[in-house]
Amino acid sequence: MTTIYHNPRCSKSRQTLALLEENGIQPEIRLYQKEPLDKSELEQLIAQLDIQPIELMRTKEAAYKELGLNKNSSDEERIEAMLNNSSLIERPIVVHNNKAKLGRPPENVLDLF
Repeated sequence: MTTIYHNPRCSKSRQTLALLEENGIQPEIRLYQKEPLDKSELEQLIAQLDIQPIELMRTKEAAYKELGLNKNSSDEERIEAMLNNSSLIERPIVVHNNKAKLGRPPENVLDLF
């Protein structure tokens, strides 16, 4: 099973989905902004990506500064912020066989297959 955490308004997300489909992969599409992640799902994605929470954050989003987040924020603060503001989650994320990759650039996700 392959899942893409997708934002159709994002060009990289659309490109990644198209790349998967061009390679014969029909992923389950999770529109994470309409179906928000819960804490365990977000923590699992961070573990599958093998990154720190800051690496999954869109730090240039207005919400990042509005929430008072900065380089000294704790992982827990970052996770809570992403749970409450899905626009802060970097996208797209593709999960396959319990491993995940960010689609930036889209070709990164092909390493999963």
